[in-house]
Amino acid sequence: MKKRILITGGAGFIGSHVVKLFVEKYPDYLIVNLDALTYAGNLENLKEVEGAANYKFEKVDIQDAEALDSVFSNHQITDVIHLAAESHVDRSITDPLAFVKTNVIGTVNLLNAAKKAWNGELDQHLFYHVSTDEVYGSLHDGGFFIETTPYDPQSPYSASKAASDHFVRAYANTYKMRTVISNCSNNYGPNHFPEKLIPLCINNIKNMKPLPVYGKGENVRDWLFVKDHARAIDTVFHKGEPGETYNIGGFNEWKNIDIVRLLCKKMDEKLGREPGTSEQLITFVKDRAGHDLRYAIDATKIQKELGWEPSLQFEEGIDLTIDWYLENQDWLDHVTSGSYQDYYREHYES
Repeated sequence: MKKRILITGGAGFIGSHVVKLFVEKYPDYLIVNLDALTYAGNLENLKEVEGAANYKFEKVDIQDAEALDSVFSNHQITDVIHLAAESHVDRSITDPLAFVKTNVIGTVNLLNAAKKAWNGELDQHLFYHVSTDEVYGSLHDGGFFIETTPYDPQSPYSASKAASDHFVRAYANTYKMRTVISNCSNNYGPNHFPEKLIPLCINNIKNMKPLPVYGKGENVRDWLFVKDHARAIDTVFHKGEPGETYNIGGFNEWKNIDIVRLLCKKMDEKLGREPGTSEQLITFVKDRAGHDLRYAIDATKIQKELGWEPSLQFEEGIDLTIDWYLENQDWLDHVTSGSYQDYYREHYES
C-alpha cells in the first residue's frame, strides 16, 4: 500500500463521502475509517465500499487515547484526515462539555497518537485537520472570511473547533509536525443526518410537518455540495502546502428562509402538490442563542493555488439532494427510528 490513511469520523455525513472517494479513487491506499458511531455515524452510508480490499473500519472514540495508539500501530498509519467532531450548534448550547471532550481533547489525543507513531520522521507524514467557517464568527458589514481572518467563535461548537485548530497549528510549530487545515462552509447533499436544515425540511415537507425557521430566517450561509467538499479535501490532501490553511466554499450565499421556500417549491413540484402547499408549513420559532447573522467564505486561494472549484450550481445540487432522499426512504426511516445503529452489530460484531 502506498499510503495508509486514517480518516476519522468516516461514517458521518461528510466523512462517508470522503472515505468513498478515497477508497474508489486510490486502490493502492489503505483507508482506515475510524468512527465512534455516535448518533450521526452511520455505516449504511458506506455499503458501496465496505467489502473493498483497501478499506478497514475501526469502532473507536477519539477520546480513547490508548485505542488510538493501537490503531496507529496495527495499521501503520502514514497520514490522517481528521473529520471526527461534534458538529451541531444547538447540541453544543445544551451540552458544551461534550464538544470540548470530542473536538478539543479528542483532537489532542489524535495529535499525540500521530506524534508518537511518527516519532523522528514527523515531516514525512501529514495530519490534515478539517474545520469549519464558524470559527471566524459572524460577518455584519459585508466582506468574506479569508484564511487570515481573526478567529471570533460565538458558540460552544465554534469555540471547540477554534481550539482544535489552534492545537493543530501549535503541534506544527512546536513539534514540526506536517499539518494542513481547511475551513469549510455549510455542506448539503445525500446522507445528511436529518437534524440539519435541508434534510429536516425535505423530510418534514414530505410528511406535511411544520418547518421550524429561527427568528425571521434572515441568517445567511454559504452552501457547498458535499461531494464537492470531498473533492476539495482530496485536492488539499494531495496538493496543499504544509502549514497552510485553505478556505473551502461554494460562492453561494442564501438566507435560510429563501432556502426553505426553494425546498417547498421544488418539493411541491416533485410530489405533485399544488404550488404554495408546502410554504404553509413554515413556522417561525424563537431565534437560537448567539445565532451568527452571516457566514461567507472567500475560496479564491484554493481555487487559484490548487485548481479546485465547485462543480454544481446550488439549484442543481438541491435537485440531486431531494431526489436522493425521495429515492432512499429506507435510509431515512432507519436514521429517524435509530435502527441504523443495528447495522454495526449485524455486520461487524461476531
